[in-house]
Amino acid sequence: MMNANTNDIRPFYLAGKWTEGEHHVEIRAPYDDSLVARVSMGERKHAEEAIAAAVRAFEVTRKLSSYDRQQALLAMRKLLEERKEEFARTVSREVGKPMKTARGEVERALFVLDIAAEETTRINGEVLPLDLLESTRGRWGMVRRFPVGPLTAITPFNFPINLVVHKVASAMAAGCPVVVKPAPQAPVSSILLAELVEKCGWPAEGVSILPLANEDAALLVEDDRMKMLSFTGSDAVGWELKRRAGKKRVTLELGGNASCIIHSDADLEYAAARCVLGGFAYAGQSCISVQRILVQRSVYGKFLEYLVPGVQALKVGDPSDDATDVGPMIREADAKRAESWIQEAAAAGAEILCGGHRKGAVLEPTVLTHTQPTQRVNCAEAFAPLVTVEPYDEFDEVLRRVNDSPYGLQSGVFTRDVQRIFQAYETLEVGGVIIGEVPTFRIDHMPYGGVKNSGMGREGLRYAIEEMTERKLLVMNLR
Repeated sequence: MMNANTNDIRPFYLAGKWTEGEHHVEIRAPYDDSLVARVSMGERKHAEEAIAAAVRAFEVTRKLSSYDRQQALLAMRKLLEERKEEFARTVSREVGKPMKTARGEVERALFVLDIAAEETTRINGEVLPLDLLESTRGRWGMVRRFPVGPLTAITPFNFPINLVVHKVASAMAAGCPVVVKPAPQAPVSSILLAELVEKCGWPAEGVSILPLANEDAALLVEDDRMKMLSFTGSDAVGWELKRRAGKKRVTLELGGNASCIIHSDADLEYAAARCVLGGFAYAGQSCISVQRILVQRSVYGKFLEYLVPGVQALKVGDPSDDATDVGPMIREADAKRAESWIQEAAAAGAEILCGGHRKGAVLEPTVLTHTQPTQRVNCAEAFAPLVTVEPYDEFDEVLRRVNDSPYGLQSGVFTRDVQRIFQAYETLEVGGVIIGEVPTFRIDHMPYGGVKNSGMGREGLRYAIEEMTERKLLVMNLR
């Protein structure tokens, strides 16, 4: 890992070559503003070079055998395993993620590489009988999946290793070259990952990891030589990029204001503990972080007796401390924005049950009640360590309240009633209904994505590979 106390500037990885631009940025730790690294910035000319290299690389990657793709992914996994503590510490410093959470992210990335390697052997096709009419006797068809071509991956700051690995590993498994634009707040982890790509045996021009200003990155979105855009980030940016992407395939994994329903037959102590984890891990900076908790009125008070002490027990502070549960938000400006939402709700009659105070980029874990659906703490994406808790009476009513949102990523439901489980599954307008668990639950091979403003398409290795491949039909006439 680069020594941040030197004047060294970290180059970026451009089509197999370590390259320096004319300008650089300083990446500073959200917790204490200490220097993490100086990172060289790419420019439009580098984006052009990365696209041209990806086009050339596709002539190689599209012909790679399943074995070759699998071996590259397994080699990458081995290299990450050898350096996992270094990667976790880089993530923790760069984005303020508590060390135990950062280590968990690296373990997830290892799992993603395992599954991606397995999926290279499972990109299956099918044989179709086509002799269903008298006039089509002797015909049969074969369907195979082929890689769509070079793709652009734009990744967020909140999982600077795992979400980059998700996109790069899926592209490698599918046989697609990929150009990654990492989040401006978190390029260091992505560039560290490029060191693994360089050594894993993948074609040199097949991956670029390129920090870019938004205006310089526009080429990656708009150029027709890039055949797919995979974006994870905010809904406002994602839908605008889709508009500008032209004819290319687009998958969007966007934001949400995830809800969690607690019915009267739930294990309240367990549900509260899961809501503490789901609402406050990494300071709530996840698109499926618990935000709206809706509790049946008859158990509302008892649930709060479990929830509030659990939140108050969280250790807040330095992310490098192994005991820390909640560290800083990514920027002080984001913490100030969330603090203003809390104050806005309180001024309109909301009660702050715990938290609500801010010091720099660190916002205390906050629980609000007596809020209104139209307040920003409910109707917008908080992306912060805050939850609202409100009562409901009837199950039909709470399903309507969950659906009364422009978002639809995942929703958690705690109930033991199988009829209500399937009612929720059929009624909730989300990409995933999570029973007996918070909406924050994700294992990386499951289909993951949302509806409405929360996106389109699915991630999760097999499902991402399907997005990155195209069916092609071969018809044989044996008459």
